[in-house]
Amino acid sequence: MAPAHSSHHPARHSSHSSHSRPLQTLLGAGLALLALLLAWGASAVSSEAGYGGVGPNFLPWLVSAALLVCALLCVLHALTGGLRDLQAGSGAERAHWQGFLWVSAALLLNALLITTLGFILSCALCFVLSVRGFKSAEGQLDLRLRAWVKDGLIGVAVAAPVFWMFTQLLAINLPGLTRTGWL
Repeated sequence: MAPAHSSHHPARHSSHSSHSRPLQTLLGAGLALLALLLAWGASAVSSEAGYGGVGPNFLPWLVSAALLVCALLCVLHALTGGLRDLQAGSGAERAHWQGFLWVSAALLLNALLITTLGFILSCALCFVLSVRGFKSAEGQLDLRLRAWVKDGLIGVAVAAPVFWMFTQLLAINLPGLTRTGWL
């Protein structure tokens, strides 16, 4: 005897699946196109072997190949029945525009200020504003000075080691406030 809760799922699944299968196939095809565009871009990157015996085009080729495999699996899956046991989304019915604006401002200001403020401070600012956006979406937006300072310190604590790893350990130049490679 089947459990009581599964008796209504097949009907809902079949109507949802028949409607969404073309969209799922289109999504897989779009991913395949993106993978091919990434491969085309990777072909323009130098293949001269660098550190560790791999060239700078290794990662773009790897990402495009992995994306192409995922795309083909998506198309195959969509053509053979679509996503099975697809649960309803857990998000809100409508977009949270205030949160979207906070996160968008975070990313845009990071891109705009990274050469002025340096990597650490611009990324810390990005973190602070992004937190405002995510907290806003949860209905917990905190605009008190203490929250801004706390998130700023966390942002610096995350960005600084990343900056130091790239500049000091890997000798990759990132925008900094000073020429020392530490700020």
